[in-house]
Amino acid sequence: MEQLLYILPRGIAIGALISAPMGPIGMLVIQRTLSKGRWSAFFTGVGAALSDLIYCLLTGFCLSFITGFIDAHQLGIQIIGSIVLGAFGLYLFRKNPTRALKTAIPAASDYWSDFGTGFLLTFSNPLILFFIIGLFARFNFILPEFEIHHHLFAYTAIFGGALCWWYGVTSLVSHLGKRINMRSLKIINRVIALILLGMAIAGVIMALLDKHF
Repeated sequence: MEQLLYILPRGIAIGALISAPMGPIGMLVIQRTLSKGRWSAFFTGVGAALSDLIYCLLTGFCLSFITGFIDAHQLGIQIIGSIVLGAFGLYLFRKNPTRALKTAIPAASDYWSDFGTGFLLTFSNPLILFFIIGLFARFNFILPEFEIHHHLFAYTAIFGGALCWWYGVTSLVSHLGKRINMRSLKIINRVIALILLGMAIAGVIMALLDKHF
């Protein structure tokens, strides 16, 4: 039970943080919420969440081969993971999310199509693997002593965190409606970027303090 309580908040946080940056998929979800309705947009997010889950499984599978290395170099890995998060946060802060709008034109006519386009748009960006590796390292998410049921619970928590994010986004956009504008999207992106930068700085400080003490 103690390990499950360790996994749950970290898994939910990882799932939400993977989904949070306002790239093409974020723009597509917002656009579909406004043009096609909340549930069409939500199923787009479900497709994106499944794609992210597959990349998380690939990351966890690869990490399982090097758990001994991770255990022996935990400090360095945590610092590197924090640097990756910081670099991504800086990139996100400087990125204009509205440029993705032209690539996020919805063409779906039903929920399955919405799901499929969300999945394919997210899966077409394998660079998300580096972000996921950074998150896994920052949260020290995969432990050597994990058994199969821990891994199943961990990836379920990640998927649940992603679904919670997309449910919240579609609910908020649906509620605010036309009050959402391009400036709002930039602000959201920068807030997320600052959170990632804060986590990165905290990760480096905590790693150095752990080494010191």
